[in-house]
Amino acid sequence: MGTKRIVITGGPGTGKSTLINDLIKRGYNCLEEISRQVTLKAKKEGIDQLFLTKPLLFSELLLDGRKQQFADAKKFGNQTVFFDRGIPDVLAYMDYIGDTYPQPFVDACLESVYDTIFILKPWQAIYTSDNERYENFDQALKIHEYLVKTYENYNYQLIDVPFGTVENRTDFILKTLNM
Repeated sequence: MGTKRIVITGGPGTGKSTLINDLIKRGYNCLEEISRQVTLKAKKEGIDQLFLTKPLLFSELLLDGRKQQFADAKKFGNQTVFFDRGIPDVLAYMDYIGDTYPQPFVDACLESVYDTIFILKPWQAIYTSDNERYENFDQALKIHEYLVKTYENYNYQLIDVPFGTVENRTDFILKTLNM
C-alpha cells in the first residue's frame, strides 16, 4: 500500500492553509506550506520579496523544501499525508511569471508523484492580501489557470473542492478519499 500523498493546491488566498489546519485539528498527518517560511527568512536577510527579486532562487528553495516534504512523508508509514501545495506548484508559479527553470524542476515533478490532487478555486469572498501575499484577486485567477495546466501536464486528475464552510470543505475531501 505505502504512504498516500494528497495535495491541496490552489492560487493564493483560496483557503488551503485553513483546510490543512482543520485536518491537523482532526488528527490527520499534514505537511504545511513552506513558501511563507522561505519569504520570512529572506526578509530577515534584507530581501523584501524574494519571489519578485530573485524568482529562480526562491523557486529552488521551494523545490528543495517540497522535495524534502515528499521524502519526509515516508515517516508516516502506510498512512495518508496531506500537503499544502505540491512540487508542480513551483513550476506553475514560474510559468505564471514567465521565467524559465532548469531540467531538475521537471525531473522533480516526474520523480515525485502524488496520489490525489485537490484544487481550490479562487474565491473572492474569502480572498485577502497580506505581507507575504502580494497578488491581487485577478492575479490569483491567472495563477489558478497555471496550476490547473501544470498539474494536468503531469497527468493529474484534479478534484475541485466546492466553496463552503471549512468543515464542509474538509468533509468533502475526506469523503472523496473514503476516510
